[in-house]
Amino acid sequence: MTSPAHGNPHGSDRSLSAAVHDLVTAIEPISGYHRVALRAALGRILAEPLRTAVSVPAHDNSAVDGYALRHADAGHVPLQRVGTAAAGHPYTGTVGAGECVRIMTGAVVPAGADAVVMQERVSRDGDAITPEPWPPAGNNIRRAGEDLQAGDCILEAGRRLTAADLGVIASTGRAELNVKRPLRVAFFSTGDELRGVGEPLGPGEIHDSNRYSLYGMLTQLGVEVLDLGTIRDDPETLAGALRQGARDADAIVTSGGVSVGDTDHLPSLLGEHGELLFRSIAMKPGRPVTVGRFDSAWYFGLPGNPVSVMTTFTQLITPALRRLAGEAQRPARRMRVTTRSPLGKTPGRQDFQRGRLVEGTDGELEVVSVGHQGSGVLRSMSEADCFIVLPAERGPVEAGEIVEVEPFAAPLIA
Repeated sequence: MTSPAHGNPHGSDRSLSAAVHDLVTAIEPISGYHRVALRAALGRILAEPLRTAVSVPAHDNSAVDGYALRHADAGHVPLQRVGTAAAGHPYTGTVGAGECVRIMTGAVVPAGADAVVMQERVSRDGDAITPEPWPPAGNNIRRAGEDLQAGDCILEAGRRLTAADLGVIASTGRAELNVKRPLRVAFFSTGDELRGVGEPLGPGEIHDSNRYSLYGMLTQLGVEVLDLGTIRDDPETLAGALRQGARDADAIVTSGGVSVGDTDHLPSLLGEHGELLFRSIAMKPGRPVTVGRFDSAWYFGLPGNPVSVMTTFTQLITPALRRLAGEAQRPARRMRVTTRSPLGKTPGRQDFQRGRLVEGTDGELEVVSVGHQGSGVLRSMSEADCFIVLPAERGPVEAGEIVEVEPFAAPLIA
């Protein structure tokens, strides 16, 4: 673990990119894997490189319904049909001079044939056909091993398996594979003002929305979640929750209690019982973030404002948890588009404003602001489908300028 680096309000906050780099470098992925049936592997992380023992397809086959023939017979027409080849029912003879075989999509190309002509491009007279025009050699033939060659590495370790991946694996005949065990993450909210959904509110109280946002984001990452509830602003009670999280999970994520107020106890608890990596980042929203270890678990303390929670989770905690789970790192997908909206911005911190992608009059994507960008306006996250990412050094943005946007990631598991 590197030595603690404490951010302060006078400009020493580390950049988001530096924080992510330091964190991902410091984290060692969890060990352990499960052997599961192929269907159970959807959304799981591959524990080892996957190779195929067979070629896919296993044989040359027809890409269309038509007739298999010899290119060498070009000009020698008509051709006499001598048999039929269907998927799963190959023609066992050899196509000779002046002969052809009726063939269906997916059927093995018969011995002697080296081209397939579509059925729409022949004239027929009983069992005799004339191609119009004559097909070139290799026409409409899918070659053996065209998709995968025996011995190929299908997928690398660390890949989170998709529906397409399951199909590729199934095409090789593999029924089981080794996947990383699920990451276990404990989470809770802090604050004496918080009440659960369905509970009446007293003066100065609010419903705890952060635990629901955290539950959703953690679940979309495919982790096993342990909800420790809402914890009041009491050092002893908070320490007990942290100890439980460290005992039962690989990581702990909290919201609230990480700033510099009198009731913000979590950074000091981390300093007493663990190791502090850093506690502020030059980003907006979400500057106060406490990261380190509590006992054996990684600890991520997020701000209390709802939009700050979601922004810091996506930008900092997501790559950290993916690394901890053993998933290969991949950069967030970003693109440059024109903004229809002017955007307020003060130089100093990297800004993640909420926007919505729309189609411009020329068919190109543009972005519009969803409006109020306050860190407590959670509705802005619900209405948005992307972050508008503004560099730390820049100031206000005029409508019509090019900006960088980061579309929100789709759920990994439906």
